[in-house]
Amino acid sequence: MEPAAVIGISFASILIAITGFAIYTAFGPPSAKLSDPFEDHED
Repeated sequence: MEPAAVIGISFASILIAITGFAIYTAFGPPSAKLSDPFEDHED
């Protein structure tokens, strides 16, 4: 393979992995530990 293709595929796979982890953290089981800062400070 060409070096440019390897770099492109590597970059795309890292981007997909980070996006998947962010979605898992936001909507998966770890989201139970997240707090809403707007609910914490009532006016």
